[in-house]
Amino acid sequence: MSTELLKTIDWGKFSLLPVIAQAYDTQEVLMFAYMNEEALKLTLETGIAHYFSRSRQTLWKKGETSGHLQYVKEAYLDCDNDTLLIKVKQEGVACHTGRMSCFFNRVDIDEAPKEPQKTIEAYSIADTLYHIVQERKHADPKSSYVASLLQKGDNSMLKKVVEEAGEFCFACKDGEQEAIIYEAADLMFHTIVALGAKNIHPDRIKQELKRRFGLSGIEEKNSRNAH
Repeated sequence: MSTELLKTIDWGKFSLLPVIAQAYDTQEVLMFAYMNEEALKLTLETGIAHYFSRSRQTLWKKGETSGHLQYVKEAYLDCDNDTLLIKVKQEGVACHTGRMSCFFNRVDIDEAPKEPQKTIEAYSIADTLYHIVQERKHADPKSSYVASLLQKGDNSMLKKVVEEAGEFCFACKDGEQEAIIYEAADLMFHTIVALGAKNIHPDRIKQELKRRFGLSGIEEKNSRNAH
């Protein structure tokens, strides 16, 4: 694929390029994402779609964990050179819900949006929970526990995190493995809700832990104090 495309885009003006992925054979719109300069460069070099995740703040290769790769067949810039359309051969499905396209939730103009059914595919549980939290921000708190937590605000939501942390500690003290696992799941769930409320993807926590590999606890603490 032509590397001239990289020079056409004003990366100083647009650090992230909006990208629409469309099925090469059926012309179905599959997903919307962003590429930074590095992601586009890798896409052009490999012929496989790479994107930049705003929530995780990291480069990602579409389908790297799920096997649902996107092989880029054609690419088109819009008239302003600030949006890219790629036509791809999609392996498997494009959406993390298990559907072919991310655009499945039809909104009728005269009717309220219908709640889509959720399925968990190859993406991690933490990723799925994060997306559920984002969706529940606009849900009815009477029908959703997550929505009710979000509506009550930080104090109530974070109080649950503290409560679950305490219950987890007591379970560890008692030494009952099933109770420890159960309480750890509760703690992780409410922590992900709190992260989602602040638009922080759980993968950011994984990146921070990865950053600390090779550092002693003292070195890591000193690096924080330096900031």
